[in-house]
Amino acid sequence: MSRSNGSTDHRSITGTDFLQLDRADAPAGGLTDWLAERLRSAIADGRLPVGSRLPASRVLAAELRVSRGVVTEAYQRLCEDGQLAGHGRAGTRVVAAPLPAVTGRAAAASEGPAGGRPLAVARDMFASAPGTEVFESLRSAPCRIDLSPGVPDLAAFPRTAWLRAERTALDAISPATFNYSDPRGAPAFRTAVANWLARNRGIVVSPAEVIIVAGVAQALMLLALTLRRSGVTAVAVEEPGSLGARQQLRGWGLDTPPVPVDARGLRIDELRASGAAAVMLTPAHQFPTGVVLDGGRRRELRDWARDGGLIIEDDYDAEHRYDRPPVPALRSALPGHVCYTGSVSKLLAPALRTGWLLVPARYRDAIVAAKREADLGNAVLPQLVLAELMASGELERHLRLLRKRHVRRRDAMISAIGAHLPRARVHGAAAGLHLTVTFDALPPGTGLDVDLAAAALARGVKVQPLSWHSQRPHRPGLVLGYAARTPAEITEGVAVIGSVLSVGAPAGGR
Repeated sequence: MSRSNGSTDHRSITGTDFLQLDRADAPAGGLTDWLAERLRSAIADGRLPVGSRLPASRVLAAELRVSRGVVTEAYQRLCEDGQLAGHGRAGTRVVAAPLPAVTGRAAAASEGPAGGRPLAVARDMFASAPGTEVFESLRSAPCRIDLSPGVPDLAAFPRTAWLRAERTALDAISPATFNYSDPRGAPAFRTAVANWLARNRGIVVSPAEVIIVAGVAQALMLLALTLRRSGVTAVAVEEPGSLGARQQLRGWGLDTPPVPVDARGLRIDELRASGAAAVMLTPAHQFPTGVVLDGGRRRELRDWARDGGLIIEDDYDAEHRYDRPPVPALRSALPGHVCYTGSVSKLLAPALRTGWLLVPARYRDAIVAAKREADLGNAVLPQLVLAELMASGELERHLRLLRKRHVRRRDAMISAIGAHLPRARVHGAAAGLHLTVTFDALPPGTGLDVDLAAAALARGVKVQPLSWHSQRPHRPGLVLGYAARTPAEITEGVAVIGSVLSVGAPAGGR
């Protein structure tokens, strides 16, 4: 059979099927720049979606007939931009798509090590009052370093212990366990939670009083529905205080009058002045300031509750204390006046969607009925696994490991703030998974903390502006999570924020 190779010698081929790259298209002396730009374009227009695996550098270099160094350098540039990541034998993969080109004011702040991330798109996210979808939008925004608060060290999830506990649970259960169950939760888990609260939070409670919920968010939903039906129209909240909690309460029809927080915690005189019949607070480690409700304020709050007020206690970050013992839960002293809620979201992972709720007896039947109407109860198998982790002591061992790691990361963030944000004031260092920093003033172009957060995101660093968590004017600030990042990442992220602040001279703040 006659075979013809045509007029082209195979040695002249300078291209590859991958993205139809042809070295002949590259300008003289600019192979690396050309290849890096072609890869960026392919990621931006979707030809290389997130998760795509790139050819091995050796293979692509051979197909393009270039040195391997050209390909590795191009890959490295995109790794530094946060668009690619090397995974050893699993190869180099696309991990984030770039945003469109930078436009708008303060564009200079977006130029830098993140490869010119676009300020205009980042500003859109922070341009108006945050809506109910804001956290999902922020989580999906590409970045190199995520310093969002409220995220534990997900890489530390105890997979081996979880699998061991799951095997133990599966060996012990009967087929009937897989049927519909008590909407209050699996008895074994409710017992484990009651024991956990007694050991760690000073709360003496019967397992029959524990209601298992899908995280604190569902607890707030159940409480909001029940309180509205009993005639409560408003739940006072801390100022500043959690945007997410405020959105939950408002979403279920309750007003959220703000009550100021100072260095001693919630202002009880302002709570009385608000006229609200109920209040939600985070007394063990206030979000976002990190303040602990002190003894005097606790006594004032007790008197307010005994005059007819209802307390919703979100035991936020109570287990994550480093420089002092945790304070007792309010529920331990005021069981008839406190609706108490907690979860494993900060202990293990938010994706488990598992928490607990304790309410005064007068609300219990209504809460259980609302839980039954919502979902018939949480999934049973994860409850049994968590019960085993709690009963075996594995969860406490995990918590001790996390505390040591968190202290190192917190200290790295404090050091980085001192080096790169010398005018910032640090709040909440004694506990938790985040720090809050405030500024007396910010430079032109970042006069609001939302501008600063937008400029940081444009450079590949994700943070939350303090104003998101405020209903009233407040000094500009940022809420910075450290638990899920390495010390090196924390230092780099804070340095990026510092470089944004160095764009201009300080101007008047909010």
